[in-house]
Amino acid sequence: MIPFLTVIILLACVILAFFILIQNPKGGGLSGTFGSMSSAVMGVKQSSDVMEKGTWTLISVIGGLCIISVMFFQKPQGAADNTSKASQQKSAPAKKGK
Repeated sequence: MIPFLTVIILLACVILAFFILIQNPKGGGLSGTFGSMSSAVMGVKQSSDVMEKGTWTLISVIGGLCIISVMFFQKPQGAADNTSKASQQKSAPAKKGK
């Protein structure tokens, strides 16, 4: 299950990078790139809204998938043995000296 979630997370990261690189940091975004053509297709105002909603959606999807993927990790088998040995060694009484 973890490899499947990892592939989905990586795919979402690539799409998120695409959304971020398309946006103009000065607020123009796609509307500045395509100019008059964009108003005929989907509107100047709506293109920046779609990019912003897509960015926030992908950020939340990546965060959610990262949290969900932690639930599928298994505890290493050697970790349980080390804690029990350490607690046994610490509980041993000290020897009295003469």
